[in-house]
Amino acid sequence: MDLLIHSPLSRSSPSLSPFLFNSKNTTLNPVFHSLNFDSRNFQIKLLVSRQNHQLIRAQVSDQIVNDDGFVLEDVPHLTNFLPDLPSYPNPLQKSQAYAIVKKTFVSSEDSVAQNIVVQKDTPRGVHFRRAGPREKVYFKSDEVRACIVTCGGLCPGINTVIREIVCGLNYMYGVDNILGIEGGYKGFYSRNTTTLTPKVVNDIHKRGGTFLCTSRGGHDTNKIVDNIQDRGINQVYIIGGDGTQRGAALIYKEVEKRGLPIAVAGIPKTIDNDIAVIDKSFGFDTAVEEAQRAINAAHVEAESVENGVGIVKLMGRYSGFIAMFATLASRDVDCCLIPESPFYLEGRGGLFDFIEQRLKENGHMVIVVAEGAGQEYVAQNMPGVDEKDASGNRLLLDIGLWLTQKIKDHFSKVRKMTINMKYIDPTYMIRAIPSNASDNIYCTLLAQSAVHGAMAGYTGFTVGPVNSRHAYIPIARVTEATNTVKLTDRMWARLLASTNQPSFLNSSDVLQNDITGAINSMNSNSI
Repeated sequence: MDLLIHSPLSRSSPSLSPFLFNSKNTTLNPVFHSLNFDSRNFQIKLLVSRQNHQLIRAQVSDQIVNDDGFVLEDVPHLTNFLPDLPSYPNPLQKSQAYAIVKKTFVSSEDSVAQNIVVQKDTPRGVHFRRAGPREKVYFKSDEVRACIVTCGGLCPGINTVIREIVCGLNYMYGVDNILGIEGGYKGFYSRNTTTLTPKVVNDIHKRGGTFLCTSRGGHDTNKIVDNIQDRGINQVYIIGGDGTQRGAALIYKEVEKRGLPIAVAGIPKTIDNDIAVIDKSFGFDTAVEEAQRAINAAHVEAESVENGVGIVKLMGRYSGFIAMFATLASRDVDCCLIPESPFYLEGRGGLFDFIEQRLKENGHMVIVVAEGAGQEYVAQNMPGVDEKDASGNRLLLDIGLWLTQKIKDHFSKVRKMTINMKYIDPTYMIRAIPSNASDNIYCTLLAQSAVHGAMAGYTGFTVGPVNSRHAYIPIARVTEATNTVKLTDRMWARLLASTNQPSFLNSSDVLQNDITGAINSMNSNSI
């Protein structure tokens, strides 16, 4: 059993650093540098193990070092199940690109804190291993046979990630043998592949969609790993959302079970920004920026007619981040409806009441609605509809068309008011565009971090920024719950203050909503 030990003295004494201590024979894990360890100086108290993770949280306390609550959520390494795997000097030592870098390699001591706002005298909390190149690698460049696969829905930036994985492997590590798996997971066993070189992927970042094509479902772990073995692949890069990352975790587990020297790296993808732990997902900035065009069009249409109401439906199956950030960025939106915040139509303080009030004040209004909002209302008019796509996601009913008709019926039949409805659904236009400058840079960092991690022998991990620093994160952490808008956080309060819309909730409703959301997250955490 490997126990993770960290001493706060490492901040003042470089001789003490995080390391793995083997309780059976007291030999140090080869991933870390050798250290002198005096067991007399430490009292070890085990805390808790996350479901089959490589990490066992430990707290260290004695008369010299106070327990500071440091926890490193580590990612698996090939040497965990292949202890005799040889290592080699990192080729970046001879790279012109890194020749003038002050610190070429990331230290084994470097970690990234999940929470950076803490109270005095509180535990330091959860940390993740910092991403970046290591001094030693566990693959010879000419022996690497890598593959890249994209799964799930489209998102701006996929092609940039593909391009930068290929260029990173080739330019930084001299890898020439890279395959593209076409058509998602099923492409592994339907033998659809293409050879990827820097020349082949040179300009794909200028296009939307995915150069490798994609699909939902099609995951058969044994078939996939069999095919990886047959093709001699030893590095697998998987680009996809939470369902895809769960599949990546299963692939890693099967690889570990078979004792294969194969690194499995995940790059999280979701335009909805609903991946947990990481700051944001790639393509999100592009989606928010492109959504402005639709909102602006709705605003122009609405203000050009009497009692104009513009409705824009944006992505957001379970999380309303795109709708919320697009609303904040636009300043032309009067009301934003998201899945996390229930709303009601009729009665005092309801949506109809607010629309009438805003029309009297301004003569027009714009509503932004996330696709997952108000599904319980739409379902009442369409009972028995409970279909799912190939990925297992519930197919949503069209809240935009439903809401448009409801508003039209209410004001024409009940209030006897003439209103002009304008409905815009830019969903597929937003998904299909190339990524903007901000996302292009972000995708480059994600791709290079994944390449560095795989070459360094890490496996079963995903990459992403945590508090603006890229880190290696156990896949289970980014799939265990969905990242959603917290109605009790300041960002939602900022939106309400910006639009001056009703919250449709009181404090007890918010509390109950948070509790229900937490229970639902736990119940839905299955592969």
